[in-house]
Amino acid sequence: MPVSVIPYSEVDVLIIGAGPSGLMCANALANARVNVRIVDKRAAKVAAGQADGISPRTIEVFQSYGIGERLLRESVQVHQAAFYNPSSSGGIELTSRAPDVTAPSARYPFEVALHQGAIESIFLDSMRALGVEVERSTAPTSIEISNDENELADPASHPVRVALQKLDVPEGQPQEEIVHAKYVVGADGAHSWVRKQFDITMDGEQSEFIWGVLDMVPDTDFPDVRNKSLVHSNHGSALLVPREKDRIRVYMQLEDKDIIDPATGRVDKGRIGPDELLQVARRSLYPYTLVPTTGILWWTLYIIGQRVASRFSIKNRVLIAGDACHTHSPKAGKCLKFGQGMNASMNDAHNLAWKIALVVRGWAEPSLLSTYESERRKYALDLIAFDKTFSTLFSGKPLTENNSDGVAPEHFMKTFQKFGGFTSGIGVHYDPSVAVLDKNQELASGLVIGERFPPYKFIRAADAWPFEIQDLLPSDFRFKLLVFTGDFNDPPQQARVKSMVADMQAPKSFLNRYAAPGKSSENSRFDIITISKGRKEGFDFLQFPKLLRSHWSKVFIDDADVTGGFGGKGYSYYGIGPEGAVVVVRPDGYVGAIASLDHVEDLDAYFASFMKISA
Repeated sequence: MPVSVIPYSEVDVLIIGAGPSGLMCANALANARVNVRIVDKRAAKVAAGQADGISPRTIEVFQSYGIGERLLRESVQVHQAAFYNPSSSGGIELTSRAPDVTAPSARYPFEVALHQGAIESIFLDSMRALGVEVERSTAPTSIEISNDENELADPASHPVRVALQKLDVPEGQPQEEIVHAKYVVGADGAHSWVRKQFDITMDGEQSEFIWGVLDMVPDTDFPDVRNKSLVHSNHGSALLVPREKDRIRVYMQLEDKDIIDPATGRVDKGRIGPDELLQVARRSLYPYTLVPTTGILWWTLYIIGQRVASRFSIKNRVLIAGDACHTHSPKAGKCLKFGQGMNASMNDAHNLAWKIALVVRGWAEPSLLSTYESERRKYALDLIAFDKTFSTLFSGKPLTENNSDGVAPEHFMKTFQKFGGFTSGIGVHYDPSVAVLDKNQELASGLVIGERFPPYKFIRAADAWPFEIQDLLPSDFRFKLLVFTGDFNDPPQQARVKSMVADMQAPKSFLNRYAAPGKSSENSRFDIITISKGRKEGFDFLQFPKLLRSHWSKVFIDDADVTGGFGGKGYSYYGIGPEGAVVVVRPDGYVGAIASLDHVEDLDAYFASFMKISA
């Protein structure tokens, strides 16, 4: 009888789990032309329900990968939030309305809602065009990391061994495969198999708040059904979110006695169903009516909890992302996070992918990967702190004549607005590290080192075409060097710019030190974009040194557009003076460093802290 041979393969990156975090990571690495595989034990992608809210910052991230327009086309925009509280007649009444997004620098001043299956389809189609598909019905059965320090330190090695089992192969074909990977990303959800294999604990606590969720197409007289509506009633709290195709999602607070199995203390779906959830929602919305026109499309239950993994990385070779490392629903596996869960998960992957790509390419030291945990774990802990505050307020009893200790409407409203920068994703801040140089902040006071580069429109010098600067910062895994030259027609400033160019072209400058030998500019590690003061009517972009105009499309002016309707105040908006500055934007769109034109050696030190000289 012939002995079956177990197939063996090697890959740069193996991703386990094809939810939003895993798909974001796979799509990003596919764009970077990294050899990546992604497996999932499920036979098919999510068809309905699950997470559905996309924050303004996440829309920007989608746009940076060229998939933002489809997201906006298929989703519903949520511009306004409505707040309801108990009325004197025993029902609820409108207290106030406010912008849903309060972050002033948001390029997209709204959230969008789209069910998780459609969001996953956007990634799947993008990946497919790049030759990467999810290998479904495939589950890992074992994972090991080499203990050989030399192998772990060798960027060309494949020190992670994973056994995969194919769950639906025809009889006679091998069911098992051994994969040796340079890196493994565990994006396999709140009950992460990868996390458990390395005994990574989830630290935190579980709240007492139990929630149900319903998706439906409603027939209702509730006037804010197409706004995000936050409802405090004497019968519990509810949250209504508009969805695509006339649908809405209703979150409602439940009583312990209705849903907890007293023998186990766990949520028991058998004790309550969609019909009972609908009755709870109706009580919270009284005197308004709520009738599903096509039945309940999807429903679930969960307990709000707040937990963060004790570590996000094992030897910088196995890394976990998304709900595998931070979750608010350890028992039910569902996550509200008031719009934060899926956004946090996808932005974990966005943060991680460029670092893996640069290390795999041999452009960066493996130590760069340590900043993934330091940046994203801190954010996860900040998210937990926010969620504890906000979920306690939202789940708490409202202030009424009979409940003097309840939550006052104005207090809830102030908290909603206070955390606007955080909930939108706009205010995420990364602390100093090898990837964030905390120096020269005063040269661009309107920017924040360690935060995402904010949007503004500049005029392309060659043809007066206005461009949103974020569209010049695609997620193409290059560092963008934004050279704010000041007024090049001013002789002293022109001399400073030319001196800076000479410094940057010196043999030991980072531009030459880390140049990819024999590569075209499109494969360079750096993309230089020049932004000058001046007026479009008399501006000559050919006057700039060649370094600052590698292509005619790379020079911009801080001037109003031809209609005079916008633009012309970019230097002021970013807090950059007439002396100019050089701003380094990381591949993920965050400000990594700022230098003066006179001291670009600061950038030599910045890049030397993590970049590698090409072999």
